[in-house]
Amino acid sequence: MSQFTINILFVGASFLLYFGIAIWARAGSTKEFYVAGGGVHPILNGMATGADWMSAASFISMAGLLAAGGYGASSYLMGWTGGYVLLALLLAPYLRKFGKFTVPDFIGDRFYSKTAALVAVVCLIVASTTYVIGQMTGAGVAFSRFLEVDNTTGLIIAAVVVFFYAVLGGMKGITYTQVAQYVVLIIAYTVPAVFISLELTGNPIPGLGMFSTHTESGMPLLTKLDQVVTDLGFTAYTADVPNKLNMVLFTLSLMIGTAGLPHVIIRFFTVPKVADARWSAGWALVFIALLYFTAPAVGSMARLNLIDTVYPQGVDAPALPYEERPSWMQTWEDTGLIQYSDLNGDGRIQMYNDGGLGAAQAALATAEAEGGDVAAATAAVEAARSAHSDVLEGKFDNAGWQGNELDVNKDIMVLANPEIANLPPWVIGLIAAGGLAAALSTAAGLLLAISSAISHDLIKRNLNPNISDKGELLAARISMGVAIVVATYLGLNPPGFAAQVVALAFGIAGASLFPALMMGIFSKRINSIGAISGMLTGLILTLVYIFVYKGWFFMAGTANFPDTAEYWLLGISPLSFGAIGALINFIVAFAVSSVTAPPPAHIQELVESVRSPKGAGAAIDH
Repeated sequence: MSQFTINILFVGASFLLYFGIAIWARAGSTKEFYVAGGGVHPILNGMATGADWMSAASFISMAGLLAAGGYGASSYLMGWTGGYVLLALLLAPYLRKFGKFTVPDFIGDRFYSKTAALVAVVCLIVASTTYVIGQMTGAGVAFSRFLEVDNTTGLIIAAVVVFFYAVLGGMKGITYTQVAQYVVLIIAYTVPAVFISLELTGNPIPGLGMFSTHTESGMPLLTKLDQVVTDLGFTAYTADVPNKLNMVLFTLSLMIGTAGLPHVIIRFFTVPKVADARWSAGWALVFIALLYFTAPAVGSMARLNLIDTVYPQGVDAPALPYEERPSWMQTWEDTGLIQYSDLNGDGRIQMYNDGGLGAAQAALATAEAEGGDVAAATAAVEAARSAHSDVLEGKFDNAGWQGNELDVNKDIMVLANPEIANLPPWVIGLIAAGGLAAALSTAAGLLLAISSAISHDLIKRNLNPNISDKGELLAARISMGVAIVVATYLGLNPPGFAAQVVALAFGIAGASLFPALMMGIFSKRINSIGAISGMLTGLILTLVYIFVYKGWFFMAGTANFPDTAEYWLLGISPLSFGAIGALINFIVAFAVSSVTAPPPAHIQELVESVRSPKGAGAAIDH
């Protein structure tokens, strides 16, 4: 049986399960569509939250980031898990006690203002749309490889699948589908990791295997990895980061973004009681930790396996001839996610830190072919060639290498890992189903958050308060369909790979929604004008800073400055700016509130009651 057939069987079986659940749990009312009827068990909600949370960024992209960035990329682990602690302690039980369907619901009522609710809708849509771009990108990567189609076709297939079960089932269908998706993705992630850990270290627990002895060399695995990457001119895998401020801000941005993301927060409206909201958050953290404990091992072992593939006799011996490349590399080349250029004409695959020479030469070729600025591209090649001659005292120059020849998209590392390690075909089929489950589960949750913001918070609260339950349900489904089309279009040209796009979304949510939620719960003095001013300031400043470096509205070729450290303000990356945006949000909200009238007495009493999470009614409509 061919690998393609096995992939189809695994992916097809999992999709039949998801579709069956969606049909069984079809939403018949807005309450079932928005909050699954409010009766989900905390453990099931924890599993669904884990699947909602462990997106394409976690499953597909995070291990790729760790493989490429080593210790420097550990901010993703610390920020995303730390954010759940914030969410469980500071937000989830209080928001559940308030008993509304959505985040804009809470903000609109707490700040006694339709304008505040509308601003929250805008913040929610911007953050969720940015986030869903990353999910569609990841789903496109997975579909393109395992269904052996191009990336664009894979993305469209993903959109059709999400449209079916998300639009049909709403929160009720999504919740029970996500429970199944969690089981699929955690098995798919850990089983290959166990195989690879046994193969490289003899230890069946990947998280411990990473700190064990590398069987072939007799050295600690991380020491071996440090050795081979530094021999190829890269920074040591375990090396410290040069910019601690940026790392701290980035970690903080991910933490507050986690606590402010609406598609996760609405999960806590689906449980019966306030105590269940706390238990849901606790169970979610347990289920998430199962994957996050494994991810660093997957990343480090994938990096070592890839280098061993390219340099089968060691990094000081001749590299692998291109014609002898393994079949998995050929398959990924067909998707466009691995690219090879024989820059020195020797027919071998040189993969190393070339000081940017290969990228500069590719840019020059593009400029010559498309009529670009050839003079500037030529100057960049000369500068890169000079840097190339300095790497490891000219080691690569002397060997006749003319630049890095193998470009591997970081998003493929987890998906390709079983193939690189020559694992059985059924393991490869399993990880195909897992990668798709991860991307689709989060995409569905985000699309629900977007659709509820439009149908419930925009149409029901503001445009047509008398709309019927049936009409609101139709509006929710239509808005979700439109959101899928927009996310698919933007996913074709994302502003980075999956985890980077997700990090941008976290920064936006952290800078706009998180401060408003925190102040709404813990401060009686913040009024509507202060909250609105803070949200708008945090959102606009963060978006402008991101667009200046990533392109306006993420459109290619519209960036004002290169997205490199020397151009960042005070060395702060666009991925890290969410923490600064949140701080400015807090300052503006408190400053404006201090010079304007305090909230009405009944609102201050409401804040007092919400801060005492002793019970809650069901999530209520207006």
